[in-house]
Amino acid sequence: MPLSRPTPASLIGSGKVEEITNEARGLEPEVIIVNAQLSPVQQRNLERAWNTKVLDRTALILEIFGERAQTREGRLQVELAHLTYQRSRLVRSWTHLERQRGGFGFLGGPGETQIETDRRLIGERMAKIRRELTEVSRTRGLHRSARKRVPYPIVALVGYTNAGKSTLFNTLTKSDVLAKDLLFATLDPTMRGLKLPGGRNVILSDTVGFIADLPHELIAAFRATLEEVLEADAILHIRDAAHDETEAQRADVLAVLEELGIEPDGERPILEVLNKIDLLAQGVRAALLERNAGTNNGVAISALSGEGLPALLARVEALLGAQENVFRLTLDAEDGAGLAWSYRHGRVLKRQQRNGRIRLEIAASPVEQAQFRSRFGAKLA
Repeated sequence: MPLSRPTPASLIGSGKVEEITNEARGLEPEVIIVNAQLSPVQQRNLERAWNTKVLDRTALILEIFGERAQTREGRLQVELAHLTYQRSRLVRSWTHLERQRGGFGFLGGPGETQIETDRRLIGERMAKIRRELTEVSRTRGLHRSARKRVPYPIVALVGYTNAGKSTLFNTLTKSDVLAKDLLFATLDPTMRGLKLPGGRNVILSDTVGFIADLPHELIAAFRATLEEVLEADAILHIRDAAHDETEAQRADVLAVLEELGIEPDGERPILEVLNKIDLLAQGVRAALLERNAGTNNGVAISALSGEGLPALLARVEALLGAQENVFRLTLDAEDGAGLAWSYRHGRVLKRQQRNGRIRLEIAASPVEQAQFRSRFGAKLA
C-alpha cells in the first residue's frame, strides 16, 4: 500500500527498507540509487540499513553532469553544484564531531572541528569558482557582442534530454558533436554556421537537454548553459515523437522556457520539431507527416534518416523571413564595397542598374536594417 507521506527517517516505509535489505544481501550491489531527493539523515540511515553506498537523484545527475562537461565553464559550473550539494551533507562524512584541530590562544580551548574546517574549505573554493565564472560569463558576453556585429540570425535547438538535438545539429551542419543515446550527452553550448536553401546564413546552437524536477543545486549551472537561447532569433523545440511520455516532456520544456522568460506565444517564434519518426509505425509516421505539411502545427522529421529535413529548413526560413523588413537602397555603380557589404548583411531580393546607379531591394531583420541605416544613411528608402 503506498505511503500517504514520506517517512522522515528513511523516505520509504520500514517494510520496503527491509525488502531491499534482503535483496541487497544477495546481490551485494556497490551502490543503490533512489529516484528521489534524500535528506542527509535519510541517506545515512539507508546506507546503514543496506550496508552499501546510496545515491539519490541529485547525486546521480551531478555524477552524469561531471562526466559530460567538456569546457572550462561547464566543469566549473558542475564543480560548484557538487560543492553546494556536499556542503549540506558534511554531517554524513564526519559523525565524529568531537574530532578537532589544535587550539590556540591563552586558554588553550578547543580548536576548529573537522566539519568546520571542511565547511570553510568548501566555502573558499566556492567563492573562487564564482569569481572565475564571473570572468567566463563576461568573456562569453563579449563573444555574443562580436557575433552581433556579424548579423546572422541565431536558431537555438532546445528539448528534453536525449530527444535527438545533437544528431539533428550534426546532420544539418555536418559536424561531429557527441550524439549518443545518453542523458545529458550535450552540456556545453555548441554553435555552427548553416546555410538555408534560399542562401541565407544562420548560426545553429545546440544546447543542454532539459529534465523534469531539475535539482536546485544545478539550476544556476543549467541556466548559464541556456544563455544562448535568450539571444536566439528563433527556437526549435526538438521532441522525441516515439517516447511514451513525449507530452509530459513537452510540458517540462515549456515550463523551463517560461522560467527563462520565453513565452510560447511571445515575440520569439518557437517551432516544434517531432523527431525520431523513423521509430514509429509506418501509418503513424505518414499521419504525422501529412498533418504537419503546410501547417503551423510543427514539423515531423528523422534526424537520423533525414526524412522531413527539407520541410524543416523551409519552415525555419519562413520563420526568419516573417521577422524581416523590406527596404530599398541606392548605390553608385562604382561602390563595389557597399554592394558586397549589402549582400553579406541582408538578402537582396531585386537588383536594377540604371544611369550609373544600382537600386537594391533588400530584406533584413530590424537589427540588420539598423546597421544598414548606420552605414548608408540617406541612401535607404
